[in-house]
Amino acid sequence: MRYVMAWTFGLHLSLGAVALSAQDTPIAFVGAKIIPIDADEIERGVLIVQGGKITAVGAEGDLAIPAGAERVDATGKVIMPGLICTHIHIGGIGGADGSAPIQPEVRVYDSTNVRSSGFRRAVAGGLTTVNIMPGSGHLMSGQTIYVKLRGGKTIEDFAYRGADGRILGGMKMANGTNSRRDPPFPGTRGKSAALVREAYVKAGEYRDKIARAAGDPEKMPERDLGMEALVEVLEGKRIVHHHTHRHDDIMTVMRLAKEFGFRVVLHHVSEGWKVADEIAKAGVPCSIIVLDSPGGKLEAVNLLFKTGAILEQAGVKVAYHTDDWITDARIFLRSAALGVRAGMSRPAALRAVTLSGAEMLDLGGRIGSLAAGKDADFILLSGDPLSVYSKILETWVEGRRVFDRSDPQDRLFAVGGYGAGRDSEPYFCCFDGEEGR
Repeated sequence: MRYVMAWTFGLHLSLGAVALSAQDTPIAFVGAKIIPIDADEIERGVLIVQGGKITAVGAEGDLAIPAGAERVDATGKVIMPGLICTHIHIGGIGGADGSAPIQPEVRVYDSTNVRSSGFRRAVAGGLTTVNIMPGSGHLMSGQTIYVKLRGGKTIEDFAYRGADGRILGGMKMANGTNSRRDPPFPGTRGKSAALVREAYVKAGEYRDKIARAAGDPEKMPERDLGMEALVEVLEGKRIVHHHTHRHDDIMTVMRLAKEFGFRVVLHHVSEGWKVADEIAKAGVPCSIIVLDSPGGKLEAVNLLFKTGAILEQAGVKVAYHTDDWITDARIFLRSAALGVRAGMSRPAALRAVTLSGAEMLDLGGRIGSLAAGKDADFILLSGDPLSVYSKILETWVEGRRVFDRSDPQDRLFAVGGYGAGRDSEPYFCCFDGEEGR
């Protein structure tokens, strides 16, 4: 414990120094290959950050470096935006329970442990923003939370907030086999859709009663937390993140979304390649997963590596996600590489782990690409992001370095080993002093 406390204090001091530098002094990363995502790749570029924001991106010789800036020689390295996972389960989270199949009032951030080692594994994998989801065993298992992996003591420190201060997140829904079981859960796909339809009809009625009350407390309906959350969905304030695999289940989701007008991101879509044109016509984005070993649920048996390519060619916006632990967050970039191997274009695949995911969380104006004015969330790699030999060397969030592979404690989370699974002080790791025991 003595070693733990000493290292925690020392690390907090070092992070404080980095934070001070990031806020007060411009930092110029020079010489690296820069992949902005929304612009052409720059073979030898300059990235300038200050005050937690990107202030400039450009080619060496074309971009003036501010006087007094701290220069970081990144020659031979690659810089790209921090990775964004639209579907993850870190933090030991729990959502809805077995009392009902539809529980929109449940908030996943009421059960998120930010000291979980999963947060350290995520930044070791280059992730800087994630959508923490409850599980998929319900038709509606609760509200998700959008999280910036910047460190802190509580989930509130990590949370994205809207202009009104509201913690941002979506609504997790699922269909298919996951939510089918003994009553009170549905036993068939038809009953599943009927229960969802019934919930949204009630939410619409609840919304209309509030409108008719016009602020008169005597006319207001009794407060209902679940209905409040579903009204946010109906009003477009909360995006539905929908677990779905089979092509008929995918069509059911889009049918319900059209009927009630809610915004939806389709997750997994193992059989999305079967209905790619229909998905494109509906204008619905897809967050997909790549598995490089067989197994899992039977309804995912037709999952293909080339789903990303097929959806891209059909005109569908595509992001990849980890579903961590399904795909370990530390090897998230592998998803983009496998997508390209199966026919996806390089720009679309890199966009699928950055900007496309940001847009699916309504955060595209702030993160997901390297552009002046955006948050200084980026990663340094040893080589090309699609190469299996490349390593994530550093992860930066809002101008602060939150992962450094050259640090033995950080490296432990990147490669595993004794102590890497323990809960930690953000961002402190685990082991007892120099011995590494």
